[in-house]
Amino acid sequence: MACTVIRNADWVVAWDGPVGTGRHVFRRNCDVAWRDGTLVHVGPGYQAPADAVVIDGRGRMLMPGLINLHNHPATEPSFRGVREDHGKPEHYMSGLYDRMQAMVLSSRGKHAALSVAYAEKLTSGTTTTMDLTGAFPGWVELVAESGIRAYLAPGFASARWVLDPARPHILGYDWNEAAGEKGFADACALLEEIDRHPSGLLRGVVFPGQIDTCAEALLRKAAEFARATGRLFTTHIAQSVVEFHEMARRHGITPIQWAHRIGLMAPNAVFAHCIFLDHHDWLRWHTRTDLGLLADTGTAVAHCPTPFARYGQSMQDVGRYIGAGVKLGLGTDVAPHNLIEEMRTALFVGRVTAGDIRSIDTAGIFTAATVGGARALGREDLGRLVPGAQADLVSVDLAHPMMRPVRDPLRSLVFGASDRAVRDVFVAGRQVVRDGRALGLDRDAAHDILAEEQARMMADCARRDYLGRSGDEITPMSLPVV
Repeated sequence: MACTVIRNADWVVAWDGPVGTGRHVFRRNCDVAWRDGTLVHVGPGYQAPADAVVIDGRGRMLMPGLINLHNHPATEPSFRGVREDHGKPEHYMSGLYDRMQAMVLSSRGKHAALSVAYAEKLTSGTTTTMDLTGAFPGWVELVAESGIRAYLAPGFASARWVLDPARPHILGYDWNEAAGEKGFADACALLEEIDRHPSGLLRGVVFPGQIDTCAEALLRKAAEFARATGRLFTTHIAQSVVEFHEMARRHGITPIQWAHRIGLMAPNAVFAHCIFLDHHDWLRWHTRTDLGLLADTGTAVAHCPTPFARYGQSMQDVGRYIGAGVKLGLGTDVAPHNLIEEMRTALFVGRVTAGDIRSIDTAGIFTAATVGGARALGREDLGRLVPGAQADLVSVDLAHPMMRPVRDPLRSLVFGASDRAVRDVFVAGRQVVRDGRALGLDRDAAHDILAEEQARMMADCARRDYLGRSGDEITPMSLPVV
C-alpha cells in the first residue's frame, strides 16, 4: 500500500510520552503519515516518498479515532422518538424492563438499524466499536462493509425478564438454563467465524447478557472460556436499582461483589454501566468496596451516561472512578450513537453529581473516549496518534461555524460542533467517511426501512405487552396530536 500523508494540519491531537504514562497534547502545523495501516510519522516536515498520496491538512484538526466501548446498534435506533421520556417510577425510574417486553424489532428492522447506527458512529468519529447484538443473518457482513474496527459480542442468557399484570412493580425471571447453554454454544461457534473474517478488523467477545439473567454456572463457564481463548468478556452489571436489589436478595452482597466472588473480574473483562455501586446514595448500602474491586482487578467499565441521564440517574461520579484507578472508557449504549455528544454529557453529569467543575475536564473525558477504551480492549495501538499505532484518525473542519473561534479546537468540538464538524475518517489507513458521509453504508435507504419497521413494532405492542397497552400508551407523544 502506498504511503499516505496529511500535510500541514493546523492542529493535531498527538500522543506525548510512553504508552502508560504519556498524554494527549496539541501540536501545530504537523504532518501525519501512514503506510500499510500503521502510522509512521506525526510531526512537522515529513519527507514523503515520491509515490505518496498527499492530502491537504490546512484548516483541519486531526485526532485519534474514538472508541465506542458499548452499544446496541441493531435495536436502539428504532427507539428514536420512543424512549427519550419513558421510565417507570416503580422501577426506580428505569424504562428498560417495561419497554423491552413489548417492543420487538423485526430482522429487517434490525438490519436497517445497524446501517443507521454504524453511519452515526463513523460520521461522529468512532473508529472502533464494541457491538452487543443478538446474532441475526447479515450482522457480521454489514459491520464489515461499514469499514469500522469492531468487537462483536453475540449475546446469550439463562433467563428473560417478565412482568406480571398482577404485580407490575416486581420484575420476574423466566428461567431456561438449557436455552442459555445452547445460546453459549452458538455464540462460541460464531466467535470463531468472526475472528477468521478476512477484513482483519473484526474480533469476537464473550457476552453473557446480564449479571441477573445468567446462571452462575454459565457465567463461570463463559469467563473461563474467554480467558482460555484470549478473548474479552463483557456483561451488563449494576445497571439498575432493581437489579441491585435482586442480586442482594439472592446473594446478600452487591452485584460487583458477587461477580468478584465467582471469578468474573479480570483485566480482560469490560463491565457495562456500573452505575449502582455500593457508594451510590440511592442504595444506602453498608459497604464501600465495589470501586476498589474494579480498580484492583483491572476490570474495565464502559460508561454510557446518556440513557441513565434520561431516567434521571447518574454515575456518582465519573471523576471519582477515574481517580480511584478504574480503567474507564465510554460507550453510547443507545441512539444517537454519537460519542462526541456522549463526552459532553459525561462532563456535564459528572460535574453535577460531583458538585465540582474540577472533577472531570475535557482532557480527561477525551482520554476516556480514546486511551481508556483502548486499555479496556487491551490495545496499546489504538486511541493515540503516534508512530506505530493504527492509522485510525479523524479530520475535523476548523472552518465550521461551531468550531470558531479556534482557540481550543477540542473544546469547540466537544461543547459545540460535535459531529457537524467531522469531515473525514480513516480506519487502518482506509477512508471510511468522506465529507461527512459514510462511504460503505446507504444511510438514507436504511432510515426509510427503519421508519416502516418502527411503525410495525409499535403497532404490535398491544399483542406483546403484559398489560395489553398500545405503543402510544406505553410511550405517549411529547405533544398531543390535534
